[in-house]
Amino acid sequence: MSRIAPVTAGEVARSIGASVVGDSALVITSLASLQDAHEGSLSFYGSTSFKDQFLVTRASCLLVRASDVVLSPCSTMIVVDDPYRSFVSVVSAYVQPSRMPEGMRAADAEVSATAQVHTSASIGPGCVIGEDCIIGARAQLVANVVLYPRTVIGDDTVVHANVTMYTDTQIGYKCIIHAGAVIGSDGFGYVQQPDGSYLKIPQVGNVVIGDEVEIGANVTIDRAALGSTRIGSGVKIDNLVQIAHGVVVGEHTAIAAQAGISGGAVIGKRNRIAGQVGIAGHVSLADDVVVMGQSGVTKSITASGVYSGTPAQPHARQLRNDAAMRDILQMQQKIDRFASIAERFESKEES
Repeated sequence: MSRIAPVTAGEVARSIGASVVGDSALVITSLASLQDAHEGSLSFYGSTSFKDQFLVTRASCLLVRASDVVLSPCSTMIVVDDPYRSFVSVVSAYVQPSRMPEGMRAADAEVSATAQVHTSASIGPGCVIGEDCIIGARAQLVANVVLYPRTVIGDDTVVHANVTMYTDTQIGYKCIIHAGAVIGSDGFGYVQQPDGSYLKIPQVGNVVIGDEVEIGANVTIDRAALGSTRIGSGVKIDNLVQIAHGVVVGEHTAIAAQAGISGGAVIGKRNRIAGQVGIAGHVSLADDVVVMGQSGVTKSITASGVYSGTPAQPHARQLRNDAAMRDILQMQQKIDRFASIAERFESKEES
């Protein structure tokens, strides 16, 4: 539940271009889920999966579709086409994330004399900004952020605590980088020697991240050996994702937690990579590909669609294979029973 400054149902409706059924003067003081709502709360009903919670919610006001008005337990409703999307808009409008004051400089922050930090950028405690870094307007480095030399941070980007960016990393504008992310560390590149030892391949490239990218907590993105590891604009990366050296991720792709993308892979635009997916090195994925959870992509995917399994294949085919495997197991069980019966007959004949 999030408390907000008091606002009327009518004001909320006007802010999202919607209409009110009931008391437009009703005062809303919090935004909440159906289950957690109480008097003064605004919530939303967007899916029949939550119908039981909808029918007993204690919310004072609900965002609903026109078809659900008659079912609502509330006397005041805001009628919208898409309750979930509208609720997101309301949260964005009335709940502002905490920000440091513009232009703040923590006393213990260390900023190189050669760094260019915009006067409106905010530098929190414990931050270290290396030589020739560039920090854009209204950027926020929250605490203990370490920028190696020549790192570039775009306007309005927020970098949360304990993020480290290695040399020559480039971040676009309006990005959000969550706590503990490491961007630009060395890629995993070695040559095995005749004696079995490993010779490190110098990793002298960088990482380039586009605009409006969100990177989750403890994500690691390796620098390229040569050239750049590239994350396209609008990409959303969940927590605990590993992106190896030289990977290219297309615009507006979403990658869920614990996915791992090996070096040199090229991911198309608007892909959806589910949790714990593994993608082999130097494969490519077309635009508009969905890879379902725990799948392993071992070969390039050249057509849009939904893929699953290891090795990943079109999901419909994977379902047929699963069904066939169940049939095979049943057949094996029957064969085993027949074999057991045959053995008993053979033993009787021998006796």
